[in-house]
Amino acid sequence: MKHLLIFGVVVFLSIILISCQKVEKKEQVMKISEQTIQKVINELGTKYPNEISRIDKGVKQTAQFWRQEDGAEDDFIKVCNDYFLGDPKLLEATFTRLQKNFELVYGYMTELSRDVSIPLHEDTGELLPVDYLFGEFSPFAHLQDDFYKTKIAFVVLLNFPITTLEERLESGDKWTREEWAKARLAQMFSKRVPAEANRKTAQAYNNAENYISQYNIVMHNLLNDNGERLFPEGKILLSHWGLRDELKAQYANADGLPRQEMIRTVMEKIIRQEIPKSVINNPDLDWTPSANKVELAPNAKPDTKADGTPEPNTRYEMWQNIFKAQREIDKYYPHLPTLMDRRFKEDREIPEEQFEELLKSILSSPHIKQTGEVIEKRLGRKLKPFDIWYNGFKGQGKFNEAELDKIVKAKYPNVAAFEKDMPNILTKLGFSFDMAQFLASKIEVDAARGSGHAMGAGRLVDKAHLRTRVPKDGMNYKGYNIALHELGHNVEQVLSYNKVDYTLLRGVPNTAFTEGFAFVFQSRDLELLGFKEKDVNKEHLNALNSLWQTFEISGVALVDMYAWRWMYKNPNATPAQFKEAVIQIAKDVWNEFYAPVFGEKDVFLLAIYSHTINSGLYTPDYPLGHIIAFQVEEYLKKGNLAKDMERMCVQGAITPNLWMANAVGQPISTKPMLDAAEKALAVIQ
Repeated sequence: MKHLLIFGVVVFLSIILISCQKVEKKEQVMKISEQTIQKVINELGTKYPNEISRIDKGVKQTAQFWRQEDGAEDDFIKVCNDYFLGDPKLLEATFTRLQKNFELVYGYMTELSRDVSIPLHEDTGELLPVDYLFGEFSPFAHLQDDFYKTKIAFVVLLNFPITTLEERLESGDKWTREEWAKARLAQMFSKRVPAEANRKTAQAYNNAENYISQYNIVMHNLLNDNGERLFPEGKILLSHWGLRDELKAQYANADGLPRQEMIRTVMEKIIRQEIPKSVINNPDLDWTPSANKVELAPNAKPDTKADGTPEPNTRYEMWQNIFKAQREIDKYYPHLPTLMDRRFKEDREIPEEQFEELLKSILSSPHIKQTGEVIEKRLGRKLKPFDIWYNGFKGQGKFNEAELDKIVKAKYPNVAAFEKDMPNILTKLGFSFDMAQFLASKIEVDAARGSGHAMGAGRLVDKAHLRTRVPKDGMNYKGYNIALHELGHNVEQVLSYNKVDYTLLRGVPNTAFTEGFAFVFQSRDLELLGFKEKDVNKEHLNALNSLWQTFEISGVALVDMYAWRWMYKNPNATPAQFKEAVIQIAKDVWNEFYAPVFGEKDVFLLAIYSHTINSGLYTPDYPLGHIIAFQVEEYLKKGNLAKDMERMCVQGAITPNLWMANAVGQPISTKPMLDAAEKALAVIQ
């Protein structure tokens, strides 16, 4: 939702993406002859006759990733003879050592990457020019190249078979835990990307993240057509997260509609790049969005100029720069030649076509239009396009945000207060005293410069980090709501690392699962503040809220997916051309799935999400997270959040449907959500 999951900021994303490797400007591929490959297979087969299948696979894998800098064919033969492990005891001991050492290496690198980026990601004061340079620095940049130079990579390739997605989907339910860990070990070396390509990727993500994290709108400086200020002084909102959440908050105010209309206009100006560049993050200028008029604010600095020049197409240029960096990497993934392939087949382990159909099962459901009709009745007016963010089914929609802010600020005047209260929060969620203390001891809370995010620990002795925005006068409701979302991520991160049997299986199948847990925690925000929902229809209202939220973000995910497809078809497009393409894609998705519900065509609000700019096809994880969260929530109604969450998380990073089947007894499906909505609609009119 309002933050980039697990390190919603770019460095961690680039780490996950890149598994960095080679430093040469142009990699020289050394093709090992079939004759040499067969010779090595025969020689090793004679020595280890019971390992023929593993020898054949390992030698061919090693040949596939051999490069000229690794040596000549004689060197290839020597490496194969020296490092193929035919002794089962030696193989197991080596596996154990590899797992431990990779935990250390990647752990230290993760900690270093996090720590040098603290000024960018935490509100620690003024940013220095050198901070941006450290944001581009990645300690991972030459790591895999070093693994190849030291022959560690070839030890893995020779002895542990790389599996395909099809093999994991077909046979994974029959594998032991150790077999799963070995499969994930081999996947670490299923690609070999030059370091320069990875450096450019990290730089592109970092630049986009810096652009987004500074994209604040000073709301008090927005004027309506009558020159009136609709928002209080001091309200500064990050796009898109803050703008969207402020729009949601206005449903609790009887006079909130004009503010919602103004926010819609601001969003549209941002998408079309018609927003004056000078008003971004600038308290010295007033701006009338409807007329796009800029003038000096009453207390503007003396040298301030009222410049109405629109922002150039920076938004789309940043997005395209990430695309261009990914294109450099594509050629090193012969079986996954696009980012879409890597995101769906490697990261999510769900085929893209199957995923798209999952989204469309929500978007095209007749229950959506019926839910829209319920919302119209509750609002007492016709739906408007920004009602895709309607939150009146949830408890906080009944409370004035100023009241919630007051309660939260008193409870959490700073991040330290929230961190101190985490054991209490966790016990309220059902965790035992000992487990709550353990989990809290593994999580550190920081004041975020951006919207907030969660970052898992690097090593077992390290802590996960929770980051959320905390103004000087105390945490507000938005920050609290985000903090609970991130706490869900952190608890998953701690459980699925510290409690998993093989650290090579740390984590969950993909980021949508950790989003699912984050949504579960976030949905309990008012309950944790002491508000008891008395509505007898609470369960039905929650079902409609889940469906409506999934409906909204599913369209965003489709826009993101279709935009990436467009870029691959039009790799040489200008930022201006790409902007028009994205806007048209957003309109097309809206016209197909949303216009029948809202009665208005050619709306392009679905293109406002900042994740699309700086996160490389990340938004599909959000609807998947909602779907997973609903299935988990339905299961937890019969169980216990704390105990079941630990049981689910310790499965680690196996395939999604297998994880879900083990967790709740059925694979990923929208049916539980749609069935619950159908029941709710029969009651809620």
